Amino acid sequence: MFLLAFIPIAIILALMVGFRWGASRAGAAGYLSALIVAILFFGSGTELLAVSHAKALLLTVDVLMIIWSAFLLFRVVDEAGAIRTIGDALPHLTADRGMQALVIGWSFASFLQGVGGFGVPVAVIAPILVGLGFTPLSAVVIPSIGHSWAVTFGSLGSSFQALMAATGLEWYNLASPAAIFLGIACIGVGLMVAHAAGGWPTIRRLFVPIVLLGFAMAVVLYVSATLGLWNIASFLGGLAGLLIAYPLARKYHGDNNQNGKLDTRALLIALSGYAVLVVITLAVQLIPTVKNTLGFLVIKVPFPEVRTNLGYITPAGLGRKIPLFRHAGAILTYSSIIAYLIYKRAGLYKAGALGRILNGTIHRVMSSSVGIASMIAMAVVMQHSGMTDTLARGLAEGVGRAFPAIAPWIGALGAFMTGSNTNSNVVFAALQMRTAQLLGFSVVYILAAQTSGGALGSVIAPTKVVVGASTAGMAGKEGEVMRKMLVYTGLLILLISLLAVIAVRIV
Repeated sequence: MFLLAFIPIAIILALMVGFRWGASRAGAAGYLSALIVAILFFGSGTELLAVSHAKALLLTVDVLMIIWSAFLLFRVVDEAGAIRTIGDALPHLTADRGMQALVIGWSFASFLQGVGGFGVPVAVIAPILVGLGFTPLSAVVIPSIGHSWAVTFGSLGSSFQALMAATGLEWYNLASPAAIFLGIACIGVGLMVAHAAGGWPTIRRLFVPIVLLGFAMAVVLYVSATLGLWNIASFLGGLAGLLIAYPLARKYHGDNNQNGKLDTRALLIALSGYAVLVVITLAVQLIPTVKNTLGFLVIKVPFPEVRTNLGYITPAGLGRKIPLFRHAGAILTYSSIIAYLIYKRAGLYKAGALGRILNGTIHRVMSSSVGIASMIAMAVVMQHSGMTDTLARGLAEGVGRAFPAIAPWIGALGAFMTGSNTNSNVVFAALQMRTAQLLGFSVVYILAAQTSGGALGSVIAPTKVVVGASTAGMAGKEGEVMRKMLVYTGLLILLISLLAVIAVRIV
């Protein structure tokens, strides 16, 4: 039965890695195979399938509300030229090659991952680094590794939202362990970025700035996530890094810091769109009147108990609750509208900007939305039919007490084969949770290992490597990029394995 339950995952892995299918096509194939296996071999009837699909629909809406609105905000900002303005301002801080890598390829990359994701950090930063004199290989590797620690709470929380949706756990259960693992990984990422920029001499020379930047970003990430600001935790962490980088860059300014005059006014206008997001998020989370007013309408659907013909039972309960006007996606939409008005008043848009923003958003996220929807449906069908439980029991018997060390690699595998940590959490989070329960390990720390491994592993997904290489003139040399990043990524995932083993022993 284990091999039968593994068929949908094996199909996705084979199609995406072996045949290079996109997530939408491979996800659909995985979903159909899960449906067939659930019906033919796991005794799933019509009521069970109806309930699982209804739950999957709620989960899909929950996740896609963030993904669509997050990219909408990015398009609003990018169309105004704000991303370019911020990127152009950073080289003015220092001419030191190592500090440029840390400020632009680590702090700024994390900032961009916090607000955009979807491959944006590498697409924006790689050309900047090439223009500053970095080799094309380094220009791709540095931001790819640099933003990896920020993926789970990045894209304005879409991966973390998927983790909550897939497991049914709330943010206050999951945020702290995930933020601890990723915060520690953040410092490791800084060391990797410095090494990619100039080897061990750069690490030794800039060790203090690395620790200070990493500590600042990690602490802000943790505090933000545990206060309920998980949807902007990576954004605030990256922003903290940029703020700390300013005095550090003045100290490590290099031999020549004559990079032209910085247009402070243009920079402040560019940042105003994100300032709006911070203000609205804080207001919704911290002002009771605003929070209660926007929280009056909540989608809650009760579902009955269902069981398979083989006796596997899914208890009755509510599906995913969606506070429609207080949802993170709604907050992002409010921010997008206000940011658009600010940039329009500042005269930053050309004719037809609104149409380009909307068309760009639809074009960019439509395909990934289909993939996410099909993978969520697959995961929920597998969970309700008992396939996930079968896999968990087989995994528990096969690896036993070594499971915490393996958990982040499962997350990384999911991200590698699907192209995103969001999809990895959708596919594997329930499996990881059930396996942890069977073995008696802390569920929240195993899930932290899952999403941390998925975050770090997502940057070596073939689709992301291809996109990143193309932005720095390395099309056709993706293998060279992959080999370089595998070493850094492997070491970081090993770090998460170690943290997971330690965490489950002391909790």
